[in-house]
Amino acid sequence: MKVYKAINAVQTELSTIGIVKDKRNQQGAGYNFRGIDDVYNAIAPLLAKHGLCILPRVLARECIERQSKSGGALFYITVEAEFDFVSSEDGTKHTVKTFGEAMDSGDKATNKAMSAAYKYACFQAFSIPTESRDDPDYQTHEVASYKPTIDITDHLAAIEASANSEELAKVYKDALAACDGNQALQAKVIAAKKARVERAKQEKAA
Repeated sequence: MKVYKAINAVQTELSTIGIVKDKRNQQGAGYNFRGIDDVYNAIAPLLAKHGLCILPRVLARECIERQSKSGGALFYITVEAEFDFVSSEDGTKHTVKTFGEAMDSGDKATNKAMSAAYKYACFQAFSIPTESRDDPDYQTHEVASYKPTIDITDHLAAIEASANSEELAKVYKDALAACDGNQALQAKVIAAKKARVERAKQEKAA
């Protein structure tokens, strides 16, 4: 099934370049979008390179005539379309089904609806991002300052081996200083001191 290999190859290249939303809707909400020409320009060379064909098939078309604000006719078209993604190498295919909607006051509504269906079939099949992510300036990472691993094994051993309370106080102080503010290590030092004090009491009682 080389069609999936071809789809993945096109998808891989598109994932690094993306298609930016640099078109601006001049009416209504004024949103940014990616135009059909942007899609054609981005994927056409990749389809040729990887031997993948996209063949359209319109299953249904619905036309509703509406009135524009100026009183003229406005044609609202919905098309149901399938697109066969075909590998030119072995003829295997995968079919993607989408819908396209468009309005026009002339004879271009159907063309626009078919373009919309094609555009979104490509967006979804290839998972086309809106921007490239391979530019090193795209992200700035905040790196935490490096701190070497603190080893307090010898300090814990010194606490355990302390012969008297005076020596214990000294090695305990040194051990806390070696922790460099690390609360987890400080907890180990405190626990080691408590254990040594408890053992000293038991030895004295015996």
